[in-house]
Amino acid sequence: MRIATYNVEWFNSLFDDDGALLMDGGWSGRHNVTREQQTLALGAVFTALKADAVMIIEAPDENRKRHAVPALQAFAKAFDLRTSEAIVGFHNDTQQEIALLYDPYVMTVRHDPRGEVSGKKGAHNSPRFDSTFRIDLDVDAKEDLVQFSKPPLELEVQTAKGGALRLIGAHLKSKAPHGARNDAEAMTLSVSNRRKQLAQAIWLRQRIEEHLDAGENLILLGDLNDGPGLDQYEDLFGRSSVEIIMGETGKNCLFDPHARQGLRRRLGPVPTSARFYLKGKKRYLQALLDYIMISPGLVEKAQGWHIWNPFEDPKLYKVPALREALLTASDHFPVTLDIDV
Repeated sequence: MRIATYNVEWFNSLFDDDGALLMDGGWSGRHNVTREQQTLALGAVFTALKADAVMIIEAPDENRKRHAVPALQAFAKAFDLRTSEAIVGFHNDTQQEIALLYDPYVMTVRHDPRGEVSGKKGAHNSPRFDSTFRIDLDVDAKEDLVQFSKPPLELEVQTAKGGALRLIGAHLKSKAPHGARNDAEAMTLSVSNRRKQLAQAIWLRQRIEEHLDAGENLILLGDLNDGPGLDQYEDLFGRSSVEIIMGETGKNCLFDPHARQGLRRRLGPVPTSARFYLKGKKRYLQALLDYIMISPGLVEKAQGWHIWNPFEDPKLYKVPALREALLTASDHFPVTLDIDV
């Protein structure tokens, strides 16, 4: 089967409150891209992926007035996708949900969150992802209370071939230093936000170790907004979120070849999965942010990872329609894993 992760920039803006697609000339959430242009581009990309399941990062909003599942299923129906069913977990307040779009003939899926509900006081040992985590983030001997702005999506999956999987969809994010009045305040806020992101990574790593200690097959996928050498704060904290989540030594390390390549090559080229325009510098920045990490027991079953970046894949670049669709659909490119389970 093929499993994908795809961060779709402002997918939410392509639907009305009833979950119907807005196929018109109004502006999408993407710069200088209409809703019709982005929707058609996404339809082309999802069709080309031929995936059995897609973990969608920044999926349509889930709240009292809007619902992600019917919106995603309307999108799948519009483009006759096999991935016709959708599931979400704990909703958040960012208009950017985490959801899985999947083929019901290939797998059955159930939202299955783990961990205790900790309440406002929090807990130390991997509480449920919509709860509060207690951790000392620095050296002040005072514990901090950490929450996910986008709680990871935990799924129990049974494949048609009889395989059992745990899927965790994640979207970690270190907020920009909004409200800073000068460079000193900006640095203070940036360091604080970075610490919180690393705390979320430690929380997520605790859950990973629970699954691996239990001998379960696990796939963690999504946008970690972090990677080796990505920013100047890595040296301050010693490790990136990616390194924490993957594990560095021992039997419980997750594997992703792109992440491992990035860790080995702090200088020199690494694969990239996202492309952002820097207005001030009038150029594009490419970065590796999107990952599909698998547990040790799945490594021999894996048949290959692929980042659908047309600037790094000559076959994609030589297909103009798909190349343009990938560039129009989002500021991230999909990542796929072919695996026999």
